[in-house]
Amino acid sequence: MAGVRAGLLRAMGRQVLLLLALCATGARGLYFHIGETEKRCFIEEIPDETMVIGNYRTQMWDKQKEVFLPSTPGLGMHVEVKDPDGKVVLSRQYGSEGRFTFTSHTPGDHQICLHSNSTRMALFAGGKLRVHLDIQVGEHANNYPEIAAKDKLTELQLRARQLLDQVEQIQKEQDYQRYREERFRLTSESTNQRVLWWSIAQTVILILTGIWQMRHLKSFFEAKKLV
Repeated sequence: MAGVRAGLLRAMGRQVLLLLALCATGARGLYFHIGETEKRCFIEEIPDETMVIGNYRTQMWDKQKEVFLPSTPGLGMHVEVKDPDGKVVLSRQYGSEGRFTFTSHTPGDHQICLHSNSTRMALFAGGKLRVHLDIQVGEHANNYPEIAAKDKLTELQLRARQLLDQVEQIQKEQDYQRYREERFRLTSESTNQRVLWWSIAQTVILILTGIWQMRHLKSFFEAKKLV
């Protein structure tokens, strides 16, 4: 019986660790292709007071070799970030390879847009560009080796710092989910009220239409002296 109980506890412990790992995931890497005047935007759900770091590098399509090669230093990328209210959080010109950082102050969907200054470069005019983008959210944006060197932390202290940051990020994610649930509840209540009032309005219109039809028919029959 004790062995079975111990096995169940170990299984539950693994599930809890897996859940924490899934909740703490905050890094997203991808690459995409854009043309010389094309803008590509991404939507990122971010809790409030959360740091976000984006790293990118660009490759230019070589028509002769038919491969993507590292971009020339003259190529630049413009990064623009808007919060859920449409307010511009970041708008800046970077090089062909760079890193942008911002901190969210409003929970919700943040729009991250990138486009090149390719119209200024004759070599890239009409060409294609591959952009590798890696977005890190929350504690994943922290450079822990740099923090350990700066604060002179031991390995145990650094691990404790990472765990505390993960717990803080999970708390922010939970607060954000509660915020979303509250907004969804308010939207549902507002929709239900509108449906109720619309149903009442339809009923009143049908009753008034019926009364008008009855009075109209009565006047018609009286005019024809049928009643």
